[in-house]
Amino acid sequence: MMKRASLVLAVFLGMGSAHAADCTVSVTRTACPGKEAESFKKCGGEKRCEEKKTADSAQACAKAALKACDNIGDRQKVTKSKVITATFEGKPVQEGKNFCEPDRDDFNKCE
Repeated sequence: MMKRASLVLAVFLGMGSAHAADCTVSVTRTACPGKEAESFKKCGGEKRCEEKKTADSAQACAKAALKACDNIGDRQKVTKSKVITATFEGKPVQEGKNFCEPDRDDFNKCE
């Protein structure tokens, strides 16, 4: 009986985590001039990367993508702008929308 309960729990937990890992946020940064290394550091030195986020719906995935747009503090002097899109369960979220509006107050602050 205990083994069966453990097996059911393991299957249930496995299903939940597989679903939560289905939100992929694609990030493309435009660095401030001369700040490429620091700006791209969050993507392992690359201009573009994908980040796995925890989400249980396309709406939650969109919220994670919007949060990824934040360019706060010293990052404003490093990253000029970002283009962020997301997929949930392999499908584009909000038709492949760029979640980072180019006229955001936290972009285009390069010195």
